[in-house]
Amino acid sequence: MLSKFLHDHGLTVTPAADGQDMFAALARSRIDLILLDIMMPGEDGLSLCRRLQSQNHAPPVILLTAVDGEVERILGLEIGADDYVVKPFSPRELLARIRNVLRRISKGEDRTPAPLSRSFRFAGWTMDHDRRDLVSPEGSLVVLTSTEFDLLALFVENPRQALSRDQLLEALHGRSAQPFDRTMDVQVSRLRRKLEKDPQNPELIKTLRNEGYFFTPDVERTGKS
Repeated sequence: MLSKFLHDHGLTVTPAADGQDMFAALARSRIDLILLDIMMPGEDGLSLCRRLQSQNHAPPVILLTAVDGEVERILGLEIGADDYVVKPFSPRELLARIRNVLRRISKGEDRTPAPLSRSFRFAGWTMDHDRRDLVSPEGSLVVLTSTEFDLLALFVENPRQALSRDQLLEALHGRSAQPFDRTMDVQVSRLRRKLEKDPQNPELIKTLRNEGYFFTPDVERTGKS
């Protein structure tokens, strides 16, 4: 029923009964987004999400969960999910969440032919916005999820400015924060673990009490926008 609803609204849907079917579909064709149920036969959705995020340029993931519990939601975000929807849900709400993620990804892939690339340097790091690559000061390619890359892009394009949680959540997920919503804190924490020498004492992404976050480095644009 859900596949039919999404198909009727202009999306091409490839159903998969389990993790094996999902990885087979990924091998056969380009998949732009994965809608992943946590409760499924065999390997569960959280484990599959973790495996997906170990791959570079993995498609974004929206988790479907039957448990409206903070622990499960935070765990899903911690292991790399881009968003989550709690059952029972409105199909139209799910469609809006899917379109928001796809719209964000399509903006990142709207590339201009060389040499009009968009790349940035900050604190020894190099970020190629068109290739969606991040290279560490030591020259290693760092694997980022779709949301991690887009979150970093927001910071890099707005350096030394206070960005509130609502601003970040609206830009990334198209919605405002709800009371006690820790989505943005979890995703910033995840990004810090990949950028900071000491994530517990961050130097690049600072927390501003009652304001949000502040990206401290000077950013050098090394390509034309």
